[in-house]
Amino acid sequence: MTDITAAMVKELRESTGAGMLDCKKALTETNGDMEQAVDWLRKKGLASAAKKASRIAAEGLVAVAVDGNKGAVVEVNSETDFVAKNDLFQEYVEDAAQVALMYKGEICDMKTFQCPKVHKSFEERLTDMIAKIGENMNLRRAKMIEVSNGVVASYVHNAAKPNVGKIGVLVALESNGDKAKLAELGKHIAMHIAASAPQFLNIASVDPAAVEHEKAIFSEQAKASGKPANIIEKMVEGRVKKYYDEVVLEEQAYIMDPDKKVKDVIADAAKELGADIKLKEYVCFRLGEGLQKKEEDFAAEVAAQLKK
Repeated sequence: MTDITAAMVKELRESTGAGMLDCKKALTETNGDMEQAVDWLRKKGLASAAKKASRIAAEGLVAVAVDGNKGAVVEVNSETDFVAKNDLFQEYVEDAAQVALMYKGEICDMKTFQCPKVHKSFEERLTDMIAKIGENMNLRRAKMIEVSNGVVASYVHNAAKPNVGKIGVLVALESNGDKAKLAELGKHIAMHIAASAPQFLNIASVDPAAVEHEKAIFSEQAKASGKPANIIEKMVEGRVKKYYDEVVLEEQAYIMDPDKKVKDVIADAAKELGADIKLKEYVCFRLGEGLQKKEEDFAAEVAAQLKK
């Protein structure tokens, strides 16, 4: 039997784009014959799926799952919004949120989960779906949060179905208070987060480098006014406070009652429940956030066709 070397695996991987383990298995199954190994991968749908991986997948869906005092949110991408409406794809995204709960949002561990539905790993199930539907897809990210005592509340915006949509938010509230009322508060805060897009939980969590960067900009702007140094210092302090009000969740004006900050709403709820409430953590996944989307210019495309 032919020894399967790392160089052979590398060569097959580069020619097909398939995964390293799949390439090694293909070479083993074909006794090291490179052409037969390529055919083996193609028959399994692995080579064709891998070739699609170079295409931008910035559409798709976000899903949330909550179980008691813990919750998870995932993002699974596709190339087109059309595929995001596919029942097979939606089922995978829903299952991904449940698997994220099991594996604490660790993507690598999630991919090894053996699906009882298809008797394959979660990663293999995705590969099969890519081959079947014909688009690049990607289990991009996942996150799980939990509390020792309290609730994790969720909200999904632009829902395609319950718990699946374009924006998924989780809010963790630590408290001994009434769970139902905490869950309602948490959902309202999650809705606020979806609308207001905070960058930080509280002032203490703000990146010092970000604050210094903003201060430097504010200081230069203030100096241009020609005012004295002590006035400039107060102007900068005011601008920093405004910055916090814009990017820090607890400092933001509550979208359902702009006269109050989010932290004031939480304090009021704590008084009403007769129990302390701590906003421990939040996570918000916005579909395609940070991904480069292909810009379609149909007018230019038509014009180009007419010139041919």
